[in-house]
Amino acid sequence: MHDHRLFRANVYHLVRLHPATLSAQAALWRLAGPMILSNLSIALLGIVDTAVVGHLSEPYYLGAVTIGTVVFSFLYWGLTFLRMGTTGITAQAHGEGNAEGVRTALGQALMLSAVLAVVVLIIQRPIIDIANWLLNGSTPVEAYARDYYRVRIWSTPAVLANLVILGWFLGMQNARGPLLIILCINLVNIVLDFVFVIGLHLDVRGVAFASLLGKYVGLGLGLLLVSRELQYYPGLWRWNRLKDGITLKRMLSINHNIFNRTLLLIFVFAFFAAQGARQGDVILAANAILLNFQALMALVLDGFAHAVGALVGRAIGSRQYDAFARAIKITAIWAGSGAILFTIVFALFGRWLVFAMTDIQEVRITALNYLPWVIFSPIISVWCYVLDGIFIGATRAVEMRNTMLLSVFLVYLPAWYLLQPLGNHGLWLAFLLFMATRGISMGAVFVRSGGSRGFVPAV
Repeated sequence: MHDHRLFRANVYHLVRLHPATLSAQAALWRLAGPMILSNLSIALLGIVDTAVVGHLSEPYYLGAVTIGTVVFSFLYWGLTFLRMGTTGITAQAHGEGNAEGVRTALGQALMLSAVLAVVVLIIQRPIIDIANWLLNGSTPVEAYARDYYRVRIWSTPAVLANLVILGWFLGMQNARGPLLIILCINLVNIVLDFVFVIGLHLDVRGVAFASLLGKYVGLGLGLLLVSRELQYYPGLWRWNRLKDGITLKRMLSINHNIFNRTLLLIFVFAFFAAQGARQGDVILAANAILLNFQALMALVLDGFAHAVGALVGRAIGSRQYDAFARAIKITAIWAGSGAILFTIVFALFGRWLVFAMTDIQEVRITALNYLPWVIFSPIISVWCYVLDGIFIGATRAVEMRNTMLLSVFLVYLPAWYLLQPLGNHGLWLAFLLFMATRGISMGAVFVRSGGSRGFVPAV
């Protein structure tokens, strides 16, 4: 009889706690699910780009697209603070129930994106000159990279505006909007890849034209979805709010630090590509294929980062640190499980994926030689993605910048220097040490700050 009562008491206890946990899980997947699907489409686009060019006659085509992609990574990944900063600011305004605040966050970020797009277009020629000098590819690689760049650079206004719109939707706890926008961009891009490269024989220029048109189609859809979303949040567009010095200063401060952090991250990838290029076109092409594996993993795990960032921002706006703590715990469990799954998939199917992306035998053999590094990458890298999301939602941009400085200058570059005798293996090992340090350093800052109770004040 006693055991029966104890059993009933335990069941009651579990059921009583279950709704909060279930609600937190539902909130996470309502945001993470669509972002993972949309990010998978980005990874699919990268694979299609690589496969389409990888099946052309020479490896320097693939090398050129790799170099061109690195250049735009500097430009666009470096400017992803437009998405990150907008997510945190918008989520906090949404948590406060501030309808005009969410409009101000969107309007100010769009104005900033327009100014930055004009600057990039004005200085486009020096950008490619400096990039080719730094990356030091072979003569054919450099020539085709310029062809790719001259076309794709004109997508900059659409790319930056899309970053703002995606960040704003996430801050509004709406992941369906970003899903539709990203799917639209990537489906248009994939279809046009085949039309321009295979059908019209435009080689790397075809990949660039496909990207250009996809970004503008996506922007048109994004603006339409924003206008519909705002119908549910009545408010006014106030010019005095848009040009308010206090909110502008806060936005610029957050974005400035995220910008510096992101530039350092892109430097790591650019440095990685440059060191690969110095080892020859075959190593460059093999690393490009393997980095698609890394991108696939990163984009899925980044879906959890987007979700936890939005949830953290809302928790801060509503001053609910218990919701903050639940979001972190559940995100860590699901993201960690996803990382283990990626490790298993890469181990079982990595060879098949390499062969699917290129039919150049020398590149295939070289890529398989370095595949083990990619297999272990997910379980090492997952924690920095989760913590990125937490820090973005909490608008802790200074700490994000400082931990990145530590990881790059005290770990990545010294490790690369000491491991140079190992060649490309040393380059990959330095990269994984960098990712591990990011997770450890951000985790240490989070714990030292008091965890969720330190980031969000009690009600």
